[in-house]
Amino acid sequence: MKQIIVVTGSGSIAQAIARRVSVGKHILLADIKPEVAKEAETVLSRAGFEVSTSYVDVSSRQSIQDLVKQATGIGEIKGVIHTAGLSPSQAKAQDIIKVDLYGTAVVFEEFGKVIAKGGSAVVIGSQSSHRLNVDALTQYEADALATLVPEELLNLPLVKDIDDSLYAYQISKRGNALRVMAEAVKWGKRGARINCISAGIIYTPLAYDELNSVERGEFYQNMLSKSPAGRGGTPDEIGALAEFLFGPNGTYVSGSDILIDGGVTASYKYGELSS
Repeated sequence: MKQIIVVTGSGSIAQAIARRVSVGKHILLADIKPEVAKEAETVLSRAGFEVSTSYVDVSSRQSIQDLVKQATGIGEIKGVIHTAGLSPSQAKAQDIIKVDLYGTAVVFEEFGKVIAKGGSAVVIGSQSSHRLNVDALTQYEADALATLVPEELLNLPLVKDIDDSLYAYQISKRGNALRVMAEAVKWGKRGARINCISAGIIYTPLAYDELNSVERGEFYQNMLSKSPAGRGGTPDEIGALAEFLFGPNGTYVSGSDILIDGGVTASYKYGELSS
């Protein structure tokens, strides 16, 4: 039986991770833009990987269920790489909530029902969620983000009235990290693991849009210049971390949120960005 790695979103980070964890496995690339998935398929296929593509709209439970059905029809799901999402500059607040918060919760839930023993998953979170104040969420709100049925998340008072795109993004990504903890318990009963990678500014086409935007470009440039690393990250650096989490040396890691941001969060707390 074929072993399957399901990848939602087919951008630079998704491809970097897939290259490192999919040797000898079948990659199922799913994207809301079929033409983008096809471009990624071409690149990965020419690099020697066995790849097929699919459409997915992660804001739709039915669409995610269709993807699960397609994947299980191909073989045994050994990995999930969830990178699909919207950034603050791409969409309105409630659209971000529907995709980044609700959609991610559904992906965890639906793939958690079928993930194979020894399987693993990573979701790409954000260092932005670490900039929320420690008292931004009550314990009740944090527990709700972690455990509520996905459809109920959309009616959570904390969530349903957000109209600021950046705050919606931060809450969604914090919710992803919290839900990874709760899902790790369920996935563990199947002998599988799930983790979150909270990435900083990674040099992707989307990041360049942010860095060059009128609205947020100066903010992000300042963030990078005053961080300990003094630069953004590369997709391959995210891929290397994911490779560890998927591999034999990462088998004791589950339910974790790993921050990889060049020290940006540290600088916000104790450095030049704190002022």
